[in-house]
Amino acid sequence: MIRNPILPGFNPDPSICRVGEDYYIATSTFEWYPGVQIHHSRDLVNWTLVARPLARKALLDMRGNPDSCGIWAPCLSHAEGRFWLVYTDVKRYDGNFKDAPNYITTCETIDGDWSDPVYVNSSGFDPSLFHDDDGRKYFMNMQWNYRGEGTGGNPRHASFDGILLQEWSPEKGLFGPVKNIYAGTERGLTEAPHIFKRNGWYYLTTAEGGTVYDHAVTMARSRDIWGPYEDHPNKYLMCAASNPEHPIQKTGHGQYVETHDGQFYHTFLMGRPIPGPDGTERFCPLGRETGIERVVWGEDDWLYLEEGGMLVRTELPGLADVEPTPPVESFTDFSGGSLPEEFQWLRSPETDRLFKVNNGSLSLYGRESMGSWFEQSLVARRQEHFVYAAETEVEFDPVTYQQTAGLATYYNRFKFHMLLVTDEPGQGRSLTIVSCLGDFPDGKLSFALPKPVPCPAGPIQMRVKVDHALQQFSWRQPGGEWQEIGPKLDAAIISDEGGRGGHGSFTGAFVGMFAMDMTGQDKEARFSHFAYRPEGA
Repeated sequence: MIRNPILPGFNPDPSICRVGEDYYIATSTFEWYPGVQIHHSRDLVNWTLVARPLARKALLDMRGNPDSCGIWAPCLSHAEGRFWLVYTDVKRYDGNFKDAPNYITTCETIDGDWSDPVYVNSSGFDPSLFHDDDGRKYFMNMQWNYRGEGTGGNPRHASFDGILLQEWSPEKGLFGPVKNIYAGTERGLTEAPHIFKRNGWYYLTTAEGGTVYDHAVTMARSRDIWGPYEDHPNKYLMCAASNPEHPIQKTGHGQYVETHDGQFYHTFLMGRPIPGPDGTERFCPLGRETGIERVVWGEDDWLYLEEGGMLVRTELPGLADVEPTPPVESFTDFSGGSLPEEFQWLRSPETDRLFKVNNGSLSLYGRESMGSWFEQSLVARRQEHFVYAAETEVEFDPVTYQQTAGLATYYNRFKFHMLLVTDEPGQGRSLTIVSCLGDFPDGKLSFALPKPVPCPAGPIQMRVKVDHALQQFSWRQPGGEWQEIGPKLDAAIISDEGGRGGHGSFTGAFVGMFAMDMTGQDKEARFSHFAYRPEGA
């Protein structure tokens, strides 16, 4: 039984690819390094992380990229005995302009060493590569229009100026005419193009409405890849915009797949909103997740959800009679010599400047401040459950308040909570809580404690418990009793909707270990372990 989401926590923009009886989904990682997550399954029920291909400087360097830029909407395909990965490294978000170079990399195996990237274009984001049955390849992306209202091909939002298509080959790159093949429906914000072919039709799926609560999967088709494209009779294959009570929201941006045994499915990104601390509004702390739904072909050669309508199910049949793996605790003592796969860091391919795993500990070298777009030493994992506890132990001896290390819940530079060991003038080593409560664009900090709490010498263990929209920090010395520190904090801030909201917040909540040294002396903090315990584990 498939239970949505199939990829819980921050895993948006799912591109699905089948090779024989193996299924792969590639998702966006934005500013988190390494770039692109690829999961594998044989039953569509349980998925395993098998690769993060953009793992070296030649493939990806995001230092300087703003929050929620970086890797947008990869496209994964398989042809000619190799995997093809198309991706955007977005360099600018705010303002009228977008800088969005698009690349292609290939590999014979999903977990191998991917080729150096081939630059394709920069005319827009959400690139996709279609391999036609005659051996020709076509590259597409949405076209970004910086000129403002009234200048684009779709009146809903002029910046999203249609889907561009052009032929591409490894030898020639882009060649021949480039054509705007689809302006979109009245929902607008047309992006995320994918083409597939069936019964002589070219089917174009796109995402529309923006990647929050008006999101939809739109379908169109043509007998000629160059168009013209006619819209689906319902225009949209899936959309939850008119049903705010439905448990799965934001449905859009996915891809069609035909299974090895002749069934049909379509992926989508999704959100599971919860109310804030006061019981109002909608917040998605787990970010945009990945779901999948079974689809059927109508007599009119159009695709429809298996049970009709536009609302996807929370549960549906998979390819095997198996249940999803129950939640389990994750614990590492860093004795393996490498960073466990659930962890990522921000932007930089030069990991030796940020951290090192050795001698049974994780050493973080204090770099720039929390939220820096260049080098910050934050090693963290996704929040995948609404209720969880995370804990760690840190050894750190600061000599100034500009040196801090500890445990953080983090979304971006405007949305985080940190429990930190630092040095308080006149008091010495101390514990403090520092937050940014979504204050965009100024990033003003908040301090939950009236004053820092004196901290004894030696290792300090830290814990955070998150229960939906609230979180609580605690600390202790090894072997001692846990002591809560500070009040319950607003965990709904650490969400898509916190602060500036979902139209500038594309990742999800993380929890992890952090070190900062604003003196520039790279003060080392050593973490002996990290545990993540979801409810029910």
